[in-house]
Amino acid sequence: MKRLRLSYQRACAAEELPPRAAVLRWTRAALLEGEAQVTVRFVDADEGRELNRRFRGKDYATNVLSFVYDLPEEAGLMGDLVLCAPVVAREATEQGKPLAAHYAHLIVHGMLHLQGYDHEDEAQAAEMEALERDVLGRLGFPDPYADEER
Repeated sequence: MKRLRLSYQRACAAEELPPRAAVLRWTRAALLEGEAQVTVRFVDADEGRELNRRFRGKDYATNVLSFVYDLPEEAGLMGDLVLCAPVVAREATEQGKPLAAHYAHLIVHGMLHLQGYDHEDEAQAAEMEALERDVLGRLGFPDPYADEER
């Protein structure tokens, strides 16, 4: 049985953040099995940049960061997703996507990272993208990769 405990943190002034109920639905849909305790934190560009610099060595704010806790398997999945609201909003506009659809995609993407999925090579990327499409489709969102050429 899948069970999720969600902590929702709003640490920025962005007005158009998804409501907690939507975030809970998206994170739960992306939890493939077991139990999880996840914090989803919405931040401004300064905090997003600082976290990306500190933990990934990249000096810019990125859309989503995933931090999984290294705990024994019996403890269940525990981790944090950090979404940089101004980056997500800019990307949604640039890509011509509804903001909610982009947030849903990034939360699903981040949840898959917490569960060990990655996109370091083509095979991993194809597997992860297929899972994202499946979860997002079940949530009623369009394929986020439909406009990309391979």
